[in-house]
Amino acid sequence: MKVRQLSVFIENKAGRVSDVTDALGGQDVNIRGFSVSDTADYGILRLIVDDPDKGAAVLKAGGFTVKENDVICIDLPDQPGGLATVLKIVSGAGVNIEYVYSLISTYVVINVADADRSLKLLDNKPVRLVSQEEIARV
Repeated sequence: MKVRQLSVFIENKAGRVSDVTDALGGQDVNIRGFSVSDTADYGILRLIVDDPDKGAAVLKAGGFTVKENDVICIDLPDQPGGLATVLKIVSGAGVNIEYVYSLISTYVVINVADADRSLKLLDNKPVRLVSQEEIARV
């Protein structure tokens, strides 16, 4: 069983990821998972959405460059070694694993240029920050 992924190529500058997510949200396309990778000049925002046909159309209409491809989605056991076990099955057969990211969690990691400033910006906003200790208990 395959899942369709949308890869959006964006400039590496403030607001571009927000532009993509705003476009999708504005058309009722729900993001189920995502990953962002970057270089100095550009980034690739990989998305799993509830309606990939509509999502791709919305983004293309918004002027974004979008590539669609099939990926595999796995429901891992929540236990130590769960991910490693699955990855070993594939890589052990000589298949290269190009990247991995998670879906449907409401916990999101954001790597920013200035963490302290960003934390101050989020203070008293409708955002719940998650601590390392809380992650350890999940």
